[in-house]
Order: sequence, then structure tokens, then C-alpha cells
Amino acid sequence: MKFLAITLIVHALHPVTGVKKPTDDRFREVIDNALLAEELGFDGFGVGERHERPFISSSPPVVLSHIAALTSRIRLFTAVTTLSLLDPVRAYEDYATLDHLSGGRLELIVGKGNGAAQRELFQVTTDDQWDRNAESYEVFRRIWRQDKVTAATRFRPELHEAEVWPRPFQQPVRVWHGSATSKESVELAARYGDPLFSANVTNTIEPYAELIRHYRERWVHYGHDPAAIAVGAGTAGFYAARTSQEALADYRPVFEGNLAFQRRLGLEPVFPTLEDFVERSSALIGSPQQIIEKVHRYHEQFGHSVLHLHADAGGLTDRQHRTALELFQSDVAPVLRREIPDPPFTWGPVLAPPTGHPVPADH
Repeated sequence: MKFLAITLIVHALHPVTGVKKPTDDRFREVIDNALLAEELGFDGFGVGERHERPFISSSPPVVLSHIAALTSRIRLFTAVTTLSLLDPVRAYEDYATLDHLSGGRLELIVGKGNGAAQRELFQVTTDDQWDRNAESYEVFRRIWRQDKVTAATRFRPELHEAEVWPRPFQQPVRVWHGSATSKESVELAARYGDPLFSANVTNTIEPYAELIRHYRERWVHYGHDPAAIAVGAGTAGFYAARTSQEALADYRPVFEGNLAFQRRLGLEPVFPTLEDFVERSSALIGSPQQIIEKVHRYHEQFGHSVLHLHADAGGLTDRQHRTALELFQSDVAPVLRREIPDPPFTWGPVLAPPTGHPVPADH
């Protein structure tokens, strides 16, 4: 099993202290967390893309390029690239450049994205968002694979024998499809034989497990090898301590602060108590053994081989956050790496051979 640390770069009031960091401090925190993830042995670091409050993750290529310059091993993920909002030509240019600068460490998780404010900002409607997403992905993947592209597009100017530069380092880059609640993203992933990443952070396990089962069925329908399926999954929260009592005590102020924030927004919490949150959500909060057992319970339903944790402290102190990640890497990750298989493809930087031609990421 492989492990990612992911941030959506939420920029909001601290759930415990009520203080909001300056924007530059928040970005610095993201960079520091990426360096910590590489130091501790995580396999990937992901940056989300949102174009509305309270997020400041509107430019993941810029953030990931800065991280690429300061790291050497860790793979760099988007989480997710909102292709329904983007020009696929411009998106390709940004990410192909990033892939070169990172030495072939880029992986993309793509998706429709959500949120009324960002749809309005980019003039995308609920009626056309899925069609935009599918078209953008088709054009994006063709540009990555073909030197010249002709495409009769609906949502951007048509392409005729278009050349887009730079040509890629990884040929092609690996693309995952982020899936939360809709079958459209699952269908797109299965059709193209791409891996799926479940955004299983809001509800109980059942709706996500159903979508993953549907993905596996559609994968076979499209004639792909079942042994080549790769699924990733997320966590609604993370905190590891030596005992469950310590974990609950340390995490309770964070949970209660987030709960109060949801209620101020008029939202009815799915998990009204910390104990319910720990039991029924995808959150990994407890002792190392409890976390191992819970990941296995989810693996029985998902069959996933990649797991993401929160890269941010999210209300914990910096010391609590680091100690929990260290405990994960020392007592949890080795067991899960041994007991749950890795994805069925090569993982790690893609090194260019002496000819200068790139090595495919999915050879």
C-alpha cells in the first residue's frame, strides 16, 4: 500500500483558537508539510484545486512547482484538477511544464469539481458541467499522447493539427479520476482504463463502496484486465496516539470546533459526536492497532491500494501533528505496506535515459 498526504489549502479560522493565519503563513505551512511528508517517507503529496472561499488552492501547478524544487523523491499529486472549469490546452501546458521541472514525479487526480461560487466564476452550469469535464479530459489526454491534435470541441475553440508545448516528460502521465457521489466520473475512469480515487470523506462507507463496485463492473465491461485496477481512498480525519483514550482526548477540541462551524453555517452534521465520527466515518483516529484494523475494514469494501491522510494539522498543534504522522510511519504504515498490495504499476520518479527520451510512467 502507498500513502499520500493531501491538502486542500483551507484558509479559515482555526477550529480551536478562532485565529486566522495570514495568507503567506498558510502557504508556508503547506510547503513545510510537504517537506515533512517527504522526510517521513510518504509516497506522495497532493494539493487540491478550489476557486472559492475558504480555499486558497486556486493554482496547484504553482504550489507543486515550488514543492518540486525543494524535494527529490515524493510524487506530486493534484487533488483534484477541476477539468470542467479549465481550458484543457492551458491545463496541459501547466502540468507538462511541472512534470519536466519535477523530473517526472507528477500524478494527476482529475474531476468535475464542485461549488456554486466557482461554477459561477467560470460560467459553468450544473447542466453542462459533466459534458465539460468529459470533453476537457478527452482533449487533455490526447494532447499528452499526440504531437498534433484535431478536435471538434464544444466548450473551447476547435483544434486543427494543433501543437502544444512543451512535449511531455512522462508519456503519458498517470491520471486518476476523483469520485465522490456521481457515476459520471466512475464511468469516465472505467472507459479509459484509468485508476479511481474515492473522495470518501463526507458520509459512511456504503455509497462509496457502491460506486467502487460499479467502477469495477464498468472496467470489465470496457474490456480491461481486472488485475490492472487501482483504487485510492481518503480519510475524513487523522490522529494517531499510543492509546485510544489519548487520541480521543487530543482530537476532541478539533472535532467540536469543526462541529460548531458546520452548525453556524446551518449544516446538519452527518456525525454528531466524536465517537460516532470515529466509528462510522473514514476518519483514522485512535491507537496504531485501531487504525490498522479500520483501514483493513475499508479495504475489504474498496480493495484500495493507496490511502491519503490530511497533510494539515487542521486544529492540532504542530507537535501533535508531527508526532501523529511519525507514529503512523513507524507503527502503522509498515504493517499496511506488508499486508495490503501496492498498486499494479511502477511508482517513483521517472528517470530519462541518456537519449533524452522519457520512460513511460505506466510501462
